[in-house]
Amino acid sequence: MQNTMKLEKKYMDYFVNHRQEFQDKLLSEAINVRDRINDILLVGNIDLLNNAHQLVMYVLSEQEEAVEEFAKVEGVSWAAHNLTLSFKLEWVQAIRRTLWFFLRKLDQEKIQPLDSDNFFEMEKKVNDGIDKFLNNLFLSYSAYKDKLIESQRALVEDLSVPIIPITHKVCVLPLIGDIDIYRSNTIEEKVLMEISRLRIHTLIMDLSGIAKMETQVINHLMKITDGANMMGCNSVITGLRPEIVRSITRLGLTFDKKAETKATLQQALEDYLQVSSVR
Repeated sequence: MQNTMKLEKKYMDYFVNHRQEFQDKLLSEAINVRDRINDILLVGNIDLLNNAHQLVMYVLSEQEEAVEEFAKVEGVSWAAHNLTLSFKLEWVQAIRRTLWFFLRKLDQEKIQPLDSDNFFEMEKKVNDGIDKFLNNLFLSYSAYKDKLIESQRALVEDLSVPIIPITHKVCVLPLIGDIDIYRSNTIEEKVLMEISRLRIHTLIMDLSGIAKMETQVINHLMKITDGANMMGCNSVITGLRPEIVRSITRLGLTFDKKAETKATLQQALEDYLQVSSVR
């Protein structure tokens, strides 16, 4: 154990004393990254050269927890600033090659000669440490990106189901664009939650911005009005286009018992705002 610690200290001292040589060699190995170092520093405040030196120190001293934590921080930084993973992979592999270049140099100069047993032990230490860094970096990067995508998806879903309060009892849901089964599921979930949260008495769903609906979506829309009615909320459908009306009638469906229909959103608002003002 004591001999191992002495070896580690010799290696670390050597890399500290030859830091500039290490960096020069590293830059010659990472051709594509070399010209982006200053840009990456400006964009993400990521100092690749200092980080490379830090990684070498952690690997040589077998600080596994430090390697993992360092990789997680690097992964988040890389993902947060939308930096390309291929550059990071090239950089880390260049660090690996450069590290081995100087370890070989140490052996050739007889500063720290290695017998076969020590060599294989060193090979395992170095490559396991670099691989551990890469694995944790990719996991951290992916986890950050997944959370970002999820939050963006949630934001898009909220924006795609914009329930707008008109009075304390009446809300409007203007829908635009294509509605597929996934979006109709999102609409159902959001509508029922908002009816409960806002205690909506009347929900006006304006479909004037919808050009077409799949059969499944039409059936789902009927279920949404059923669910709203079960929660004590009246549904009003406005802006039905002729193409959608034909699709509904071909299916033998009708909104008569499920929801009130109005030609336009303006007509529905005038009717319900007048009722609210009278009350």
